[in-house]
Amino acid sequence: LSNCGVHVLDAVEEMFPAALRYLGLDPDSKKEADLNKAGELLRKMRPHIQKFHSSEYINALANGDICLAVGYSGDILQAKKRAEEAKNKVEIAYSIPKEGALMWFDSFVIPKDAANQDAALKFIDFVNRPEMAAKNSDFIQYANGNIASKPMLSAEVRDNPGIYPSDAVMARLYTITPYDQKTQRVVNRLWTRVKSGR
Repeated sequence: LSNCGVHVLDAVEEMFPAALRYLGLDPDSKKEADLNKAGELLRKMRPHIQKFHSSEYINALANGDICLAVGYSGDILQAKKRAEEAKNKVEIAYSIPKEGALMWFDSFVIPKDAANQDAALKFIDFVNRPEMAAKNSDFIQYANGNIASKPMLSAEVRDNPGIYPSDAVMARLYTITPYDQKTQRVVNRLWTRVKSGR
């Protein structure tokens, strides 16, 4: 794999839970012993990893510059769409590991000290209208949380199990809670060692 190019998310909060799950441990574990095991697993992967980045893999996949990426579902599907549009004979497949993966969802938030909270609320209402949510999902290749938008989605998005997974796949997905400060320091230190190859 190291010869064909592998990119991995530069995201502790994604990579450590994935490593923990692969090891059969709780992906939400905050135990230092578990995190050390995950760090060791990730360090073993290091010689095969070309780059740690959280967005460059989209173009690298689409152009055929790499053959594997650990990335976000919608980003991988966007890379696939770009490769198809370019007709460059690059074939991209998206899959969720048999062990499962971190459940993905995005949120709209308004800072409590936002200058124009009313406009922010109106914007959120607007983008969550069924027709707008469907257009957004069709464009970015990510699911949305508005069930009423589902009939308005393109079949390409609505019927894509990489965007709207089956119940069986959903059962393999997990969620995590934020790291406390002490745990964050531990994983940051371990992640630095992974990235540096030490």
